[in-house]
This record gives sequence, C-alpha cells and structure tokens, in this order.
Amino acid sequence: MDRILIHGLRVRTILGVPEQERVYPQEVWIDLTLEIDTRPAAEADDVSLSVDYAEVAQAVRARVEAARWRTVEALAEDVAHLCLRQPRLQKVIVRVQKPHAVSGVASVGVEIERTPA
Repeated sequence: MDRILIHGLRVRTILGVPEQERVYPQEVWIDLTLEIDTRPAAEADDVSLSVDYAEVAQAVRARVEAARWRTVEALAEDVAHLCLRQPRLQKVIVRVQKPHAVSGVASVGVEIERTPA
C-alpha cells in the first residue's frame, strides 16, 4: 500500500497527569502515515483523488491545540479518528512524542495503527 507521510508536526497543547503539566501548553511532536492507493491521483495528477495532506495537518493542528488530554495514548487515538474521516484512507499510523517528559530522555511517546471501522 502507498503511504503519505506527514512528519514533524509540532503542536502545543495541554497534556499530562501531574497538575503542573496541565497549566501551560507544551509541545508535542506528531508523525502521521496515511495509507491510501495513490495511483488514481498520480494517473490523473489530481489531488482530489488522494488525501490533501495540508488539510489533514491543519485539522490535526487545530484539534490538538483546542483539546486537552491526560495521556499521550488518548491524544493519539483522537488524532487517528480524525484522520480516518478521510474517505479514501485505508489505514493511519499515528506517532505522538512528548519531548523531555522523562529526565535524560529526548522524548516518550506512543505509536498506534488504526483502520476504518
């Protein structure tokens, strides 16, 4: 299957369990892999036959900035459901990383795979 990649989306949101993490937005890093058959779009050279990755990135950014979560897992699940609203999407892989959440570690995070119901 073909993949559309959106890597390094940096968004600020409220995320965490400890109260001190729920006061100010902090940066999270989001990577998306959107599995879709890109042949129709490639053959017609028409983005409307694919997934508009700028639109997906903008929708994810808006959602993440507007909401609050306690866990990285919940944030990733919400982003996956949002992405799966794209009609041609066959699978989404969402990776969310929370930088500097653990002392001495660059980031912690989760990666999930979801398909349309």
